[in-house]
Amino acid sequence: MSFSIHEFTTRREKLLASMGEGIAIVPTAAEALRNRDSHYPYRFDSYFYYLTGFKEPEALVVLIAGSAPKCILFCREKDMEREIWDGFRYGPAAAQEIFGFDEAYPFSQLDQMMPQLISNKAQLFHSLGANAHWDIKVTHWLNQVKDLARTGISAPEVIRDVRQLVDKQRLLKTPFEIDLMRCSANIAAHAHNRAMQKTKVGKSENEIEAEFLHEFYRKGAQAPAYTSIVAGGSNACTLHYNANNALLNAGDLLLIDAGCELDGYASDITRTFPVNGKFSAVQKDLYELVLAAQLAAIDVAKPQQHWNKAHEAALEILAQGFIDFGLCQGSRDEVLESGSYRQFYMHRTGHWLGLDVHDVGDYKDPQGSWTILEAGHVLTVEPGCYVRPAENVPEHFWHIGIRIEDDVLITSSGNEVLSHEAIKTVADIEAQMASGK
Repeated sequence: MSFSIHEFTTRREKLLASMGEGIAIVPTAAEALRNRDSHYPYRFDSYFYYLTGFKEPEALVVLIAGSAPKCILFCREKDMEREIWDGFRYGPAAAQEIFGFDEAYPFSQLDQMMPQLISNKAQLFHSLGANAHWDIKVTHWLNQVKDLARTGISAPEVIRDVRQLVDKQRLLKTPFEIDLMRCSANIAAHAHNRAMQKTKVGKSENEIEAEFLHEFYRKGAQAPAYTSIVAGGSNACTLHYNANNALLNAGDLLLIDAGCELDGYASDITRTFPVNGKFSAVQKDLYELVLAAQLAAIDVAKPQQHWNKAHEAALEILAQGFIDFGLCQGSRDEVLESGSYRQFYMHRTGHWLGLDVHDVGDYKDPQGSWTILEAGHVLTVEPGCYVRPAENVPEHFWHIGIRIEDDVLITSSGNEVLSHEAIKTVADIEAQMASGK
């Protein structure tokens, strides 16, 4: 685990400074049953982890802002018998010391202590509506405090969403986060290269999925960052296809959208390549169109450009290509204005990336203007082309789905493609696949 106490204490200090007076409550995610008494692999809540670095379930952090700021962790008690069954747990004393909290208490004392902690606070920062269980808990604590009104004790009169404050911090990545994301992207990039090399006609989509999962875990990632897409042939025209169980046929393309998670931070890469190792003429034409659109989008992803500039750059290339190939009719401006290109390209060209694959952060400001890119932003750039059978589409284009996606860090001088190790030119793809024969 990559861990820096200073990184997490600094995050809490920044949040406290932005709160004015008040108290913030941020719980982690609950464990989820898969079936009977078997749980899904546990994954902490991103907001909680961002502020704590603490990965255990049954935990909550309380931040009290004001003249005497304080950070309090509630977590599971140290229990040697449960550790025999479930594994190591820190316990409050060790967690307080290791993770830099002012105080730490057993999670079992939460209901007893929280009414006192929120008493006489002007504001309560809580993710109201995010989780019904915690809404009920917080409402119960507030009602307990309100019942004491005649004794001179008051409950917070203002409830604000703590996520709005944390989102602003999370959007701009620190050097610590960038290093993790660079490592995550590098692992995923090499996993894509491995999958490409191992792909053969007659294998199944899930066999290829196993190849890049092998590389994820072998290189130290803890999990896939999201449900992987391994889509051969016409399956690639389904944007969120995830059955991953079809056989791979000669003459088809294979689209893989997969990333890993490293200490909470996601990578998100897509590559598309021919199952038999050689692009057909039509596949090559469409592939190089999408690649040109992606390179144009990456080129304009830099400081002082607005968020949508990359999408606009990709759209101009794609629209002209669709016209040139006879997929769309009219001038480029007409195709863009009418939206006829959406038959073949129906999603946007990227999203924020971080602790969540579709990470937090506004794409527009309160006035409706696109967010201006700054050094420290991390985004994906992922144009595509998806051709389903239709009367207005020449048959030789049918069932071709292509997407090329990379992870891009905005730097002070331009950008850095974090996933640059994942090969993507036609020549490099064909050479990589030939090397696996």
